Amino acid sequence: MYIAIAGNIGSGKTSLTTILAERCKTKIYYEDCDNPYLGDFYADMNRWSFNLQIYFLGSRIEQAAEIINSGEDLIQDRTIFEDAHIFAANLHEMGLMSSRDITSYMKVFEICSFMIPTPDLLIYLKASVPTLVSQIQKRGRDYEMSIDEEYLLKLNEKYEYWVNNIYKGTVLTVDIDKNDFIMNPELLDPIVAQIMSLKESK
Repeated sequence: MYIAIAGNIGSGKTSLTTILAERCKTKIYYEDCDNPYLGDFYADMNRWSFNLQIYFLGSRIEQAAEIINSGEDLIQDRTIFEDAHIFAANLHEMGLMSSRDITSYMKVFEICSFMIPTPDLLIYLKASVPTLVSQIQKRGRDYEMSIDEEYLLKLNEKYEYWVNNIYKGTVLTVDIDKNDFIMNPELLDPIVAQIMSLKESK
């Protein structure tokens, strides 16, 4: 069983991944937050966008290989599809990644995409920009304090388009503005039940 958690920066992916993995007794694959380009990227997006995204892509390809070989039930914090169709594409559209760089990036992604399994369930955490900003500020990562709200808005638009028009798998959308699962853990009970049903059917 392969569950993936998708969502914008600050939407609560890592928290949800941890909670669900503990409750459903699955292996966890976290997003690599030790990307050495993160701080540089938020200081100068145009200069470091390609470096940042290539590092994330490599990390995601490595995870994909492990997922294929593990044969275990698992929950993953963000997918390789988001890196390509949302983050890299958005940087290019905003003029922060050159056409040459996005073409090179997508070639690498497409070469590897055939080996990447589609999750049995994608849980999409949908949140407004004010909610994202609030949660980003609460977790207090220095390199995220300068994130522009327009950048978050563009990512939200990309997520909506991807979920509704590109992604082909099963999606469960959770509106984070209305469902604070940290303050109200019982909100996760139906999701846990759905995951456990999937787990038992595999």
